[in-house]
Amino acid sequence: MTAGMSSERLQRIDQHFQEKYIDAGKLPGVLTLVARRGEIVHFSTLGKIDIEQNKPTEKDTIYRIYSMTKAITSVALMMLYEEGRFQLGDPVHQYLPEWKNTAVWVSGDSPNFTTRPQDRPMTIRDLLTHQSGLSYGFSDDHAVDRAYQQVDREEMMAMHLPEWSKKASEIPLLFSPGTAWEYSVATDLCGYLVQVISGQNFDDFLSERIFEPLGMVDTSFGISDEKIDRFASLYVPTLEGGLKLQDSAEDSYYRKPINWISGGGGLLSTAMDYYRFLQVLANRGVAEGCRYLSRKTIDMMTANHLPDGISVAEHANREPWNDPKRLGEGFGLGFAVTLSPEKAQIVGSQGQYSWRGAASTEFWIDPKEELVVIFMTQLMGSGTYPLRQELQVLVNAAIDD
Repeated sequence: MTAGMSSERLQRIDQHFQEKYIDAGKLPGVLTLVARRGEIVHFSTLGKIDIEQNKPTEKDTIYRIYSMTKAITSVALMMLYEEGRFQLGDPVHQYLPEWKNTAVWVSGDSPNFTTRPQDRPMTIRDLLTHQSGLSYGFSDDHAVDRAYQQVDREEMMAMHLPEWSKKASEIPLLFSPGTAWEYSVATDLCGYLVQVISGQNFDDFLSERIFEPLGMVDTSFGISDEKIDRFASLYVPTLEGGLKLQDSAEDSYYRKPINWISGGGGLLSTAMDYYRFLQVLANRGVAEGCRYLSRKTIDMMTANHLPDGISVAEHANREPWNDPKRLGEGFGLGFAVTLSPEKAQIVGSQGQYSWRGAASTEFWIDPKEELVVIFMTQLMGSGTYPLRQELQVLVNAAIDD
């Protein structure tokens, strides 16, 4: 037993994912890292990073972490907050003027929207908590989402942040800021705010203030030729429950120059790099003897900021965010926060916080149990299988003190 964890029970993690997902051809490969009290107690790899080329998963495999980028962007922005550069209640348009007159959707489709003014200006807190009125355009059911979908991906990737921000500001908001919850491109705006407020390019700020001090040598917005052999290919599920290659390492768009530096989902990283970052959060602002944020700021970021302490499900006004499981989940400044494990239908602790990536990657930190957990794979569609729920059971079942 190490750090109060049963080694025998931790082995169930590998057995479960090997038998249920790897052998069944549902996932290409899996990497799991579990740490408790600052000590890594389980670090395992299964399956392949490229099925076609028969490349095995390694501990230094580089993954598309997509929305797990958001936690890093949120920390970067809050570093500037601690320097007194802004207040959470500041209007976004104070720093990004193009957002001053963005209207709220009432009816109609693009380009013939009927709109109304915002009840109040969008704030930086609204961005961090996903109460901004912005969207991702995932759904075909709403005119605002369809307007997001009209922006071509290749065109968007070619945009620099100022150009992208202006383009996004021309799309109406789903709702007036603060009145509902909707997962969105808000954290991309947070990344642009880091750039504007700091006076540094966003990616340079991350490198100088977070990646280099923490030794995150494999975390970036693109992949270099010398690291391509460690880069996992991306798969999508088939209707038959198998896998189809979507983005191979060799032909990936991450090998091309990217102008749009996405604070909401653009980073590549390894499990160990991301663990180094999560140690800052788990240690309440400190890692390797260096303080990145105060413990008070970490506590504030990982508390529920939704009105009157309500859940995401109660504050969201449409699927999938109003799912009953989200009755047990609130939202802080960049993180989902567990309000009730029972209502969230997970085995865990009140106060644990987490997020995930579109390619089925996951992380969570449980301050009560002093746990840090990272799950890496590359299957597009983060809700395809109940990976997080299953891993929560397996990890917590291994606690033995």
